[in-house]
Amino acid sequence: MKRLFLILALFASSILGAACSSPIASAASADPIYTAWRDNDAVGGYDVVSFYSGKPLEGNDRFQAEHEGATWLFSSRANLDLFNTNPDAFVPQYGGYCAWAAAKGKLAKGSPKNWHVRDGKLYLNYNKRIQQQWDQDIPGFIEQADANWPELLD
Repeated sequence: MKRLFLILALFASSILGAACSSPIASAASADPIYTAWRDNDAVGGYDVVSFYSGKPLEGNDRFQAEHEGATWLFSSRANLDLFNTNPDAFVPQYGGYCAWAAAKGKLAKGSPKNWHVRDGKLYLNYNKRIQQQWDQDIPGFIEQADANWPELLD
């Protein structure tokens, strides 16, 4: 019986240890583009080109592209074609992970409902509350996130 408890305790500690490891340490296995666990759609299936017009639109399965291991959906053939001319011009910064979290040295999902375009670049944040914090010092957070980003996925 003691042996069973010891095995269970070791198993639990290994799981808790993995779950409690720092986001930076666990980021080694993170994909360069954030996608939800249930599909491979980047930016929650939203059309990244549409953010630059100020009105994000949901993408359509009829208009899709593969880029950096993720599926990108678009609301129209024109937006798909525009994306295909230079995908990196439209991919959100930090792979669509939360920009504020990247500034803090962590990875968190980015939401297409909490976004900002600055200097021709798209930034996503986790939720409305984080977006409000991001809005307090966008240039400072961008500077911090840019410095942190290369190591977050390594």
